[in-house]
Amino acid sequence: MLDPKLLRSELNNIAQSLKVKGFELNCDEFLSLESQRKELQLNAESIQQERNTYSKSMGKLIGEAKSKGEDIEPLKAKGEALKKASADADAALSEVQIKLDSLLQGIPNIPDTDVPEGQDEDDNVEIRRWGTINEFDFAVKDHVDLGSGLNGLDFDRAAKITGSRFAQMSGGLARLHRALTQFMLNTHIEQHGYQEVYVPYIVNSDSLFGTGQLPKFEEDLFKLDDERNYYLIPTAEVPVTNIHRNEIVETLPIKYVSHTPCFRSEAGSSGRDTRGMIRQHQFEKVEMVQFVHPDQSDEAHKALTGHAEAILQALGLPYRTVILCGGDLGFSSAKTYDLEVWLPSQNTYREISSCSNFTDFQARRMKARFRNAEGKTEFLHTINGSGLAVGRTLIAVMENYQQSDGTIAIPDVLQPLMGGMTHIN
Repeated sequence: MLDPKLLRSELNNIAQSLKVKGFELNCDEFLSLESQRKELQLNAESIQQERNTYSKSMGKLIGEAKSKGEDIEPLKAKGEALKKASADADAALSEVQIKLDSLLQGIPNIPDTDVPEGQDEDDNVEIRRWGTINEFDFAVKDHVDLGSGLNGLDFDRAAKITGSRFAQMSGGLARLHRALTQFMLNTHIEQHGYQEVYVPYIVNSDSLFGTGQLPKFEEDLFKLDDERNYYLIPTAEVPVTNIHRNEIVETLPIKYVSHTPCFRSEAGSSGRDTRGMIRQHQFEKVEMVQFVHPDQSDEAHKALTGHAEAILQALGLPYRTVILCGGDLGFSSAKTYDLEVWLPSQNTYREISSCSNFTDFQARRMKARFRNAEGKTEFLHTINGSGLAVGRTLIAVMENYQQSDGTIAIPDVLQPLMGGMTHIN
């Protein structure tokens, strides 16, 4: 959520910046609600002050009236009238505040000045590339055909068990999937300084509000329980980032890594990537989350992106790094770097990780703070990124390491986690 004080002082500049995201801020509505809020707040405070003053003197007034034999009912009636007037003023203020909060909750984060203009993923700007694309001397297969040939991927049985956009893995591919997860966790813990955390896979609505999925993106979620407002997590970002909701942390930075399944309804994605494992309702990720000092968030964001890139480099997978344009930038993000891995079957790069700096946007929604050098509390900055999406990494390994006989060579760094296996056949 944006700082209301910043909105009040920089409204036109913020409105102009948000146009980079394709968002039109309704300045007139904000100014109208803000004007009503100020007027109603002053009125509520004035009535409350009058009520407090009268309450302090009411006992004395009643005593004097009794001693003179005067009717005390008017004095009591005035007290009741002030009580009702105060309640009515508070209710009117609350009604406008709810409308103002609803408006604020729907305003996305301000994009960083580095974010390029553009409408969609076609306008994202490439920053760098790494790795050499393999030139195969045979007709390449996609991961679906490779997995089927190895009896390791079964989408029909998964559909029988649940429905479309689910996968069943078995044998060497299931083990490779597990090895990739273990390799990612080990690398981030041992080399990049993250603390592993295990978190719930079900979260409440407060957690989803804190990271920005609610209320705007509820259709993308799997809701479990209306009474308790339980949802399956769309990403580990939600439970991990909410670890420090409503807390004041004493030391920064804090770096967490977590492996979880992720569940997404994929609302609005009908017809996109329906073949194979590219876009599933259930998949797994290793997620990195950092809580950092505002002065350090840009450098920390770059470092976190490098941590995700290190996994791809260790696996020998060609990739490119892009900065998302405004039109492709997420609701809560101020700046995002996407890593796109090379998929031979598609002859293109596909997203495998998004690394985002949310500045204080999520922290403000979560009330996650730290004490600055003066001992005062202020909102920290949150950063997160996939390190990596396990299923898409499996696809990339399968396709980039495929052999002419349909087997898959196992990257050197994964062989110790695969019991010394060198190929899946």
